[in-house]
Amino acid sequence: MTARVIARGAVIAALAGACAGAGSPPPPAPAPGGVATITPADVRQRIFIVADDSMGGRGTPSAGLERMTRYAADEFRRLGLVPGGDSGSYVQRYPLTVHRLVPESSAVWASGAATARWALGADMVLAEGPTPDAEVVGGVTIVGGDPQRGVTVDPGAITDQVVILALGPHADAIGAQLIPLRPALAILVLPDSLWSMAPGQSTVQVANPSAEDLALPIPPILYVAQGRLVPWLERAGGTSEFLSSDGSLTARQLPDTRIRLRVDVRDIEHTTAANVVGVVPGSDPTLRSEYVLFTAHMDHIGTASSAQGCSAVGADTICNGADDDGSGTVAVLELAQAFATATPRPRRSMVLALVSGEERGLWGSSYWAAHPTVPLAQVVANLNSDMVGRSDSLRDSVSVIGREHSNLDDVVIRVAAAHPELHLAPVGDLWPQEGLFSRSDHYSFATRGIPALFFTTGLHPDYHGAGDSPDQIDYDKLARFARFLYFVGTEIANAAERPQWNPESYRKVVQSR
Repeated sequence: MTARVIARGAVIAALAGACAGAGSPPPPAPAPGGVATITPADVRQRIFIVADDSMGGRGTPSAGLERMTRYAADEFRRLGLVPGGDSGSYVQRYPLTVHRLVPESSAVWASGAATARWALGADMVLAEGPTPDAEVVGGVTIVGGDPQRGVTVDPGAITDQVVILALGPHADAIGAQLIPLRPALAILVLPDSLWSMAPGQSTVQVANPSAEDLALPIPPILYVAQGRLVPWLERAGGTSEFLSSDGSLTARQLPDTRIRLRVDVRDIEHTTAANVVGVVPGSDPTLRSEYVLFTAHMDHIGTASSAQGCSAVGADTICNGADDDGSGTVAVLELAQAFATATPRPRRSMVLALVSGEERGLWGSSYWAAHPTVPLAQVVANLNSDMVGRSDSLRDSVSVIGREHSNLDDVVIRVAAAHPELHLAPVGDLWPQEGLFSRSDHYSFATRGIPALFFTTGLHPDYHGAGDSPDQIDYDKLARFARFLYFVGTEIANAAERPQWNPESYRKVVQSR
């Protein structure tokens, strides 16, 4: 596009000079800059790179994620962003440990009113969350119900306890309610008919040595078949009916009962994963020392064999993550290009950060928040994009999560009103039962006191499956969204005052952490 503009400008200039007969021709027409660089064609080109099969689903860690890291860093370098990573580079690395789990010497025990032992791999599967490097022990709480019908859960029944819940239509929503209460361990009960379809025990596990930095630690999550657990549960004084999805969300503790998990692991290697960070300096001599932070996660869940929950579709075993979160990644790359070419630039500086490890529990963003490459106290706002490329449930609109927590919502409303040409209406959280405010990278920054918004177009049937492919993205809508975010970020960057928290939200999100 740029080459055509330059060529056309040169021809026009030459003709103008010939007609005038004398004098220097006018300069070529400049290439478009700023928000005009964000186009559906550009979005389409990028999404087919980011979510190509060659990226292997961008699991953390993986060779595909490393390819994604190089691509993002090369783009930031090409666009002339100031490096915002380690040692004058665009890349910040955080440590990971890969180890081998030994199922034969790993197990789960119950003691107290009823005893039992379940072999790891045969009876239970450690399917999600971290692999503990020490025994996990806690009292037992059974959870059931529907969060949409109300939540009557005492945090004391969840914190540091072993929580048992059933796989069902509300399992994700229940998890979103429980994980912020920090249970020690979660056991997900699967119907017997689904047990054969559950993933087997993966012997290769990845651990995060910086777990103390995490904004929201996820507990180890075990899967078990109903037939293997319910007989013990009834002996221990519980009932399988309590695991139903009827009524409000309720928790019941089992008296005199404890569960213990012991996992035998052997280290294989110490490795790293990366965040990619670039900075566009602001134009104001004073305000340029403050920053508006744009984030998206460049990782996904790999392939069906990488034990991160990827669901194959026929022979297609690569979860490309075009929407989750290739779409947000592309939005940040488009914003990097737009801000780097904007004239004039916004007053405050812009930080463009593509983080990894989100799918494993906000690993990369939590690490950056704990080890920031710009002063965290100078970051005035975080605008996070996660799954913003589809029109399945939200046509010509985008959900803005967390808008009730700060006056950033005022900016969103003003920008939408000022730019009707975008045909993009901001709506609130349409899925409050899902607890989305704590489920993406903005949470890493919000809990450290940075006003934050999370933009999403919502879940869809291809979520965490091989069907989340580049051809399913609405390129025009993603381009309109990136333009919308450009205007939101610009207004924040140019404002005289920083965004402000609502006091009650600050108490709940920041001070109670």
